[in-house]
Amino acid sequence: MFESLAEPKVDAILGLMAAFRADERTDKLDLGVGVYKDPAGKTPVMRAIKTAEARLLDEQDTKSYVSPGGSPAFCEAMIAQVFGAKANTSRIRAVQSVGGSGALRILADLLQETRPEARAWVSDPTWPNHIPLLGAAGLELKRYPYYDAAHSKVDFAAMMAALGEASSGDIVVLHGCCHNPTGADLDRAQWQDVVALLKERELFPLVDLAYQGFGIGLEEDAGPTRLLAEEMDEFVVAASCSKNLGLYRERVGAALIVARNTADATRAHGRLTTVVRANYSMPPDHGANTTERVLTDSALNEEWRSELESMRLRMVGLRKDFSEAMRKRSNSDRFDYISRQQGMFSRLPLDTAQIDRLREEFGIYMVGDGRINVAGLPENDMDRLADAICTVTGTA
Repeated sequence: MFESLAEPKVDAILGLMAAFRADERTDKLDLGVGVYKDPAGKTPVMRAIKTAEARLLDEQDTKSYVSPGGSPAFCEAMIAQVFGAKANTSRIRAVQSVGGSGALRILADLLQETRPEARAWVSDPTWPNHIPLLGAAGLELKRYPYYDAAHSKVDFAAMMAALGEASSGDIVVLHGCCHNPTGADLDRAQWQDVVALLKERELFPLVDLAYQGFGIGLEEDAGPTRLLAEEMDEFVVAASCSKNLGLYRERVGAALIVARNTADATRAHGRLTTVVRANYSMPPDHGANTTERVLTDSALNEEWRSELESMRLRMVGLRKDFSEAMRKRSNSDRFDYISRQQGMFSRLPLDTAQIDRLREEFGIYMVGDGRINVAGLPENDMDRLADAICTVTGTA
């Protein structure tokens, strides 16, 4: 039976990780994998997380299942984090999910059930896993232009023109902040124009909020999602705790539903828990229980917010230092955009041959589309990186 299966495609990022591990050079540099790294190149466990986990291990007295919808206290805490303490929660519901990816999948399953004829519009480019996650749920995918690679900025006119062709009821996947892979976000005025178009065309937003706290700030990064809550009757959000709480391997996330009214919200929540039951039955507890403690304990929450802000500011500084190193080495402002973008990623204007040469000659690893993990930039060796880039691009 299995001999009839097609050979699987190698995941580009997983393949890059394997190649980096096999590289014996001591000065190699990983700019590919999308996890936060500290100056030592490690992905740290946050201090508040360590404290919360210690309390959990000391106090937990059962390993019985949680419900398909997860911990109600965790879900309430996630609603408050995403929508703010003053949000109208009567029409908002949440389900604990297996990471942000799990939230995307169960929401896609729910949307496919409720609007089987709808197409799902994703940005070009977008996080590569959006395509298999949403497509596997049966949604027909369409692309809308998003990034002007020649000028390293959002191509807002093209984006609006494409979404203007979407049909009533279609789904629009929006990056809530810190666009992956480009780092180029919409400004407040552009978000307002997008919301107006969504309302006019009767389109349904699906917000992927994977990096809240990594852009402008924890509250500010939720601004576009909260604007949608003020203006839209219905939409959904996939929120991740992988990045801002550093819980990558614990797989903690939430699928959030904003409905027209309380009755619709309760009905949708019930259907979503049925989707969970059919997918993986119950979510894991450890990471969500830890998250709940950090979000609801005032002292832990303050400590977490302080450390998260330090991480954000470190990435802001790395962007500035890298832009300055490239300006100095290339004698041009071509890379100044890096310092204006937000979040953990940006895209370098490099072709495949240049990226291959960086890896082969200099031990510098990045994804084939030029995406770099800003948190992986070398704090004390920016000149070497700038030299290598300028060498392969012929601007040295």
